Amino acid sequence: MRSNVTEYDLVAPATLDAALQILADSPAPYTPIAGGTELMVALGAGRLQPRKLISLWNLEELRFIEVSGDAITIGAGSTFTDIRNHPVITEEFPLLTQAASWTGSIANQNRATIGGNIVNASPAADTPPALLAYDAELTIVSSSEERTLPYRDFHLSYKKVDLAPNELLQSITILRNFESYKTYIRKVGTRNAQAISKVAIAALARLKKGSIEDIRIGAASLREVPTRLPLTEQSLLNKRVTPETISAARAALISESKPIDDIRSTAKYRTAIAAKLLEEFLQSL
Repeated sequence: MRSNVTEYDLVAPATLDAALQILADSPAPYTPIAGGTELMVALGAGRLQPRKLISLWNLEELRFIEVSGDAITIGAGSTFTDIRNHPVITEEFPLLTQAASWTGSIANQNRATIGGNIVNASPAADTPPALLAYDAELTIVSSSEERTLPYRDFHLSYKKVDLAPNELLQSITILRNFESYKTYIRKVGTRNAQAISKVAIAALARLKKGSIEDIRIGAASLREVPTRLPLTEQSLLNKRVTPETISAARAALISESKPIDDIRSTAKYRTAIAAKLLEEFLQSL
C-alpha cells in the first residue's frame, strides 16, 4: 500500500544554517532526506514512519570535495557519482571508489549521498567498510556547535548512531597517507550488480621487511553495525604472512564475527566467506 503524501510535512531550506535552525527550533524531530534513495523506497511501499522531513538535497555547504596537502574532505551531500568521478579519490582511495560503484544503479549513484549511506546505518552498507579501513573522521554540526568523531565510534548499535536530533553529518575527512599500503576490497552478493551484500571486506596493509607493520580491516554484514575487526588486525601485526599466520587470523575473525541469518544469507555462510576473503587478501600480500 502506497503512502499518502499529504500526511507528510516536507521543508526544504536553502542553506545549511537554515536547516540546522529548523532542527534546533522544532519540538518534534525532523528526519533529514538527501538523495532519498532509501526513504523514497519506504515511502512508496507505505512504510515510511517519520512524518516530518527536511530536505538537504544539493545544499552547497554539504556537496563538495576539498583536497589539501594532507587530507581530503568529502561533504556529506556528495553523491556517489561525485565520488567516482573525482581524480584524487580514484587515484588515492580506490577502496572508496570501488564501494561507490557498488551502490545501486547509475541513477541511484546520481542521487544517493555518502552521508545518507553512513547515517542510514545499515550493517550491509557499501561505503562503511572502506571508510573504516581508511580510519575516516566525521564532522558533525548543529546550530550551536561543531564536533569531530572517529567514524569507527559513530555506530552505537543496530541502526543507532551518535547523532542528536538537532545535528547533521557535515563531512568525512580521510588522511592522504596510504600510498605505501596494499589494498583489497571484495563484496559477495546474490548478483554482480545492484545487490545488497551478503558480506563485504575492505582492507589495507603496509609491510616492512616482509612483516605486516600496519593493517586495517573493515567489514559489512558481520555484526549489527559496520565494523572494524581489531582482534583480527592484532593477530596479524608484526607477523609474516605464513599458513600459520593466516590460520590464526581466520580464527580471530570467526571469534569476533556475529552475523545473523536473514533473507539474503545465513550466519554460517557469512562467517565462512569472510574468513575466505581475509585469506585471499593475506595471500595477495
